[in-house]
Amino acid sequence: MSTTTVQEVRAAADALVAAFAESRLDDYFGAFAPDATFVFHTTPRRLGSTAEYRALWQEWVDRDGFRVLACTSSNPLVQPFGDTAVFSHDVETRVATNAGEETVEEQETIVFARADDGGWTAVHEHLSARTTA
Repeated sequence: MSTTTVQEVRAAADALVAAFAESRLDDYFGAFAPDATFVFHTTPRRLGSTAEYRALWQEWVDRDGFRVLACTSSNPLVQPFGDTAVFSHDVETRVATNAGEETVEEQETIVFARADDGGWTAVHEHLSARTTA
């Protein structure tokens, strides 16, 4: 396992999470490949592109007043596999909607692929509810 690869993927993941936590949407969505896929326990189907996810995000904003207030990542693990790597972690997100504020505890896996420029781009995200059991 390359220490450099682990550090690079961790930096890419940290930047993605920070952009999400700070509602820097261009940076957040820009961390994903255009053809990235998304599986969320809160949506009934897989999203087939970053544009599709961004459109759904805008629906949440328009319909529910959705906004991210904070996001904390813990228990990170990077598993490199050549030009791909799997990043998994626990996520605690504070969000607000028209109904009020809530804290959501989830587990997330993000698959990264090495980009043409040598950096790392997210190509898949899977979000699951985290249980205490």
